[in-house]
Amino acid sequence: MRTFNHSLSMLHVDHVTLDNRWNFKEIISPYYRIYYIDEGEGWLWNNKSKVYLEPGFLYIIPSFTPCNLKCDNHLSQYFVQFFEDSANGLSLFASNRSIIKEKAIESDIENFKRLLEINPNRGIKSSYNPKTYEKGIYYREYQQPNNAQSQSDYFETQGILFQLLSKFIPLGNVKDNKSRVPSKIMETVSYIHLNLNKHITVGFLANEVGYHPDYFSRIFEQYTGDRPIAYINEKRIERAQYLMVTSPKSLEEIAHETGFESLGYFYRTFRKFTGTTPNRYRFQTKADINI
Repeated sequence: MRTFNHSLSMLHVDHVTLDNRWNFKEIISPYYRIYYIDEGEGWLWNNKSKVYLEPGFLYIIPSFTPCNLKCDNHLSQYFVQFFEDSANGLSLFASNRSIIKEKAIESDIENFKRLLEINPNRGIKSSYNPKTYEKGIYYREYQQPNNAQSQSDYFETQGILFQLLSKFIPLGNVKDNKSRVPSKIMETVSYIHLNLNKHITVGFLANEVGYHPDYFSRIFEQYTGDRPIAYINEKRIERAQYLMVTSPKSLEEIAHETGFESLGYFYRTFRKFTGTTPNRYRFQTKADINI
């Protein structure tokens, strides 16, 4: 029997008109963004791809996907931002943290309009600079209206978010959309997400699925895009980023909770994957920035 393990928690939804002030670099958010463009043009890009924003298309930036945002002149967009929670710790986009573009249909536009109708006043209050509103205190403030929703509006909001997500799932959930991920690899990925705080070795993972370590590493990389240790460290850093912006835990506590054997190793790995230090990352997401 198939079970549904995911829930979504909305942060913002709005329809806005932007200009050349919408120009932000090196954004790595712990939540999802989906855009629908109805006028103008802009760009989303990172070291993997550059995507043109144009009317009539939907765009998704999965959580923890590095991204730059830019509008040269005029851009009108619907947008929604939301957290993802999974009972098994496995993100719907665990195998593809990349910007994805899809042609919109009429029902997508109606879904955005309906989200705005049943979630009024859920826009970004302060600034469109992510480094201003990406803070633990703002996350809690912006999620509070979810608790005040009627049950019917809450379920409808969840349903619309999943409908919008479904446009991208074939591309987001299977590496390169070429073939179905073998069950043994999916089991391994699920185990990793549920046990990030434990000591995990390639030998142990290979033994659990009955593969030789070398063969296991090749197969794992084929379907996830990373060797096992690199994948484990990437997911540990993603979890650490989430904890750093949503909890008051110390860096020592976060390093321990995400499975790093020493604070020094945590610092080195964090910088490798994010390009900055844990202290600087926490400061950027919690400091008051006047725009």
